[in-house]
Amino acid sequence: MGRKIAVVLFNLGGPDSDKTVRPFLKNLFRDPAIIGAPLPVRWFLARLISTTRAPSVKKNYAMMDAGGGSPLLPETEKQAAALTAALAAKLPDDEVRCFIGMRYWHPFTEEAAADVKAWGADEVILLPLYPQFSTTTTGSSLTAWNRAYKGPAKTICCYPFAEGLITAHVDRIMEAHRAAGEPGNVRLLLSAHGLPEKIVKDGDPYQWQCETMGDMLAARVPADWEVVPCYQSRVGPLKWIGPPTEEEIEKAAKEGKNILIAPIAFVSEHIETLVELGEEYRLVAEEHGAASYTRVEALGVHEEFIDMLRDEVLSALREDLPIRSCAGSRLCPGDWKNCPNRLPHPKAGERVNPVSKETA
Repeated sequence: MGRKIAVVLFNLGGPDSDKTVRPFLKNLFRDPAIIGAPLPVRWFLARLISTTRAPSVKKNYAMMDAGGGSPLLPETEKQAAALTAALAAKLPDDEVRCFIGMRYWHPFTEEAAADVKAWGADEVILLPLYPQFSTTTTGSSLTAWNRAYKGPAKTICCYPFAEGLITAHVDRIMEAHRAAGEPGNVRLLLSAHGLPEKIVKDGDPYQWQCETMGDMLAARVPADWEVVPCYQSRVGPLKWIGPPTEEEIEKAAKEGKNILIAPIAFVSEHIETLVELGEEYRLVAEEHGAASYTRVEALGVHEEFIDMLRDEVLSALREDLPIRSCAGSRLCPGDWKNCPNRLPHPKAGERVNPVSKETA
């Protein structure tokens, strides 16, 4: 008998109907990784924000053909099916099953943990669908997983520089450029979800990973293109990392550029790619006179991307490490203290808290 291998795909999650928008937002904003206030204050803020923002968020979800909910779960299910098939082809003697663990709506991370336990997995690989590590995304999912599942698991913490990821992004970008008629005078905006500046200053490596990945992408596109990393989806009064995507669109539009905009921290289509990048920012570009505005599709089930995920899982299975990046061991320079991949490594089977980095 071969091994039973569980691959758990971490993702954000999204409401499945207009009726679940508010509870989804409440779950999001009461996460201490998102709002670091004391518990009573955080719960009050989560209730307030979810109540005030729900009407406008519902309108945005209604713009997508998803019944008033998010397409993120169906998109993740397609990725899970593609990855399962890719792994099965390489591991014919084993049984591989992908489980989906969403952080803020069903199927929750805790539900995935219960399903993995009930299935009786021999090996568990935790694979975030966040290419770059942040304490607010992968870190939060790992914290939820470690509360819910007490058995050993191996974690792939990040893969922003993996060759298959870079190749898939470049392919999507050039595909969009061809579809736009191959214009010249291009400014390529590489948009990632923003973070409060405080989180980065506290040692979160997300911005460094995004912008280093941006340098790698810039080296692969035509040399005469201008390439600018930027950050979208700001919420609240705190100072966020920049430059803001909307401001970069306005600037490029006023300069008469043909704008290509590519999501580099989202691998699945959802509200931030389809509505924010696809609709809202298009209006900003048109209002300020852009020569053209073209949104690059998310990676989805791009073959190079799925093959990269497969190879990362296979590497994790071969190695006796509890946590790995696309570089094998630690990817981040030492000054990023909230990188979860600390040296020396804990023993295999030990769990690592992604924020404090103390062995559980």
